[in-house]
Amino acid sequence: MRLANHERNAMDLRTTPVHLGLGSRVKPVEGFTWDPEVLQAYSAAVAADGAEGRMVMIFDGDGLGDHWESHPAGDELVVCLSGSVTVTRDVDGVPDRVLLGPGEATINPAGVWHVVDMEGPTSLLAITATLGTDHRPRTDTRPTEHVGTPSPEEAP
Repeated sequence: MRLANHERNAMDLRTTPVHLGLGSRVKPVEGFTWDPEVLQAYSAAVAADGAEGRMVMIFDGDGLGDHWESHPAGDELVVCLSGSVTVTRDVDGVPDRVLLGPGEATINPAGVWHVVDMEGPTSLLAITATLGTDHRPRTDTRPTEHVGTPSPEEAP
């Protein structure tokens, strides 16, 4: 994984997300995967951007999300590009569901656990606060055990 300084060719945001950083910088994240080591390397590479750093990525999928996530450092924007998606947030133990169709968006507030379920082939654009993002396996209808990238206190 490395942050590129400039990209002059077309990029596929499905495989190469971009990082929005301080000073209005945009850097492609080459070699990005959801591997824990890559996530830690990404967190370390963008740590200087603090709570202002954002990742922009497109996700394609179909079916139930396999994990809950939370972004303590900032809000997340989720945009449905095609298909249909339900975003479920755990708000004080109560599920809050939002159904999105093409062109519709929702905001997951900072620190709120949420899961995304795609109903049929779906494409999403996410703009996510990167510092301290946390993931928990979906074993139930609500988040449970701790697994994820470093919290703001743990970040390098």
